[in-house]
Amino acid sequence: MIQLRVTPESSLADMPVRIHVSGLAPTQLVTLQSSLTDEKGVNFQARAFYRADEAGEVDVEQAAATGGDYVGVWPMGLFWFLKPEKLFHRLMKRDVMSGPFCFQLDLFDSCHLFPSPQVVPLATCTVERWYVGPGVERVPIKEGRVRGALFLPPGPGPFPGVIDMFGGAGGLIEFRASLLASRGYAVLALAFFGYDDLPQVLVELDLEYFEEAANLLLKHPKVSGPGLGVIGVSKGAEVTLAMAAFLEQVVAAVWINGTGFLNGTPLRYKGVHIPHIPYCPERLLITEMGVLDNYHIFKDPRDPAHAAAAIPVEKAQGEVLFVVGEADRNFNSKLFAEMAIERMKSHGKKNYTLLSYPGAGHLIEPPASPVCSISLIRGTPKPVHWGGKPEPHAKAQEHSWQEILKFLDRCLGLTSNL
Repeated sequence: MIQLRVTPESSLADMPVRIHVSGLAPTQLVTLQSSLTDEKGVNFQARAFYRADEAGEVDVEQAAATGGDYVGVWPMGLFWFLKPEKLFHRLMKRDVMSGPFCFQLDLFDSCHLFPSPQVVPLATCTVERWYVGPGVERVPIKEGRVRGALFLPPGPGPFPGVIDMFGGAGGLIEFRASLLASRGYAVLALAFFGYDDLPQVLVELDLEYFEEAANLLLKHPKVSGPGLGVIGVSKGAEVTLAMAAFLEQVVAAVWINGTGFLNGTPLRYKGVHIPHIPYCPERLLITEMGVLDNYHIFKDPRDPAHAAAAIPVEKAQGEVLFVVGEADRNFNSKLFAEMAIERMKSHGKKNYTLLSYPGAGHLIEPPASPVCSISLIRGTPKPVHWGGKPEPHAKAQEHSWQEILKFLDRCLGLTSNL
């Protein structure tokens, strides 16, 4: 009897699963397909073609796909290489508490590029991918000026605290915070514009807002101190670096494809004011696919005229982890990371680590996330080009997530369940 097994059938979204087929004829050609409808009703699919071995089995951990959405040995390829039915849609869990993403896996005989509803699969199964572990609690935060959502692991604690931020689209994105909370951290998913009663447009980085958020988190009875971690991507990474430089509470900072300068928005903190490097919208490129390529709207940070806009990262007392996608098309994140590290070195600092991934793009996310090189975002009239090639980007997401967890564990004193 032909069987399609996925082990485990229910797991956290950043955990690997094993896909195994048995009962086939020796060397039989089959199609494995994954499909999912997201919270916006957009369908995502991935498929790959495999040949059974002499025992009539396909073990995706060891077998190489011969074609489809990927080629070669990719144990999680049916998740990493999901593509939207509607172009430029990004698969992202928006309501992490409402339940898991439920994937359907189908096994078809022979090679099927686009299986029709009339084609009956040889076997099928459902896989649950959760963004919150059992007992994780979500607490909406609307205290003082701070807006966001606090995720607390089960139990009395106290737990190491982390602030999690995303970038220039604004709003509140929670899937990374909920996964980190499932690993034992108390995580504040922090909004800083475009959410609730916060400003809809970001015109200034008021670092006192982020200091208020840090103090609020550390005062929580289930959060251990005296320090906390911060993780951010894109504009959130810029904020992360500024927090590391100015706030003594920050003992671990994870910077993912950000900048080391104030770009587009100045920074204010008590008596400190850091000017910004203006954008150059006239350098914006529109590709043949009608996609926005922002890479050239950022001026060269090496120009001495922009020296005053640099974030004084040498002031950081905690550890800083730089995560770089070398094929980032949003901006030259590799250059920004190298300049920040050189600045730290020139002041005798050694509290930095660099992870740099050739072929990876801007949106380096947990390994649960499909590779996304182009997507629609809030506030832009056309989709944005993030860069990255599928295979190296998928590997970067898997490796960097494990390294981020190790880094936070080391700096904040938690031994997580990897």
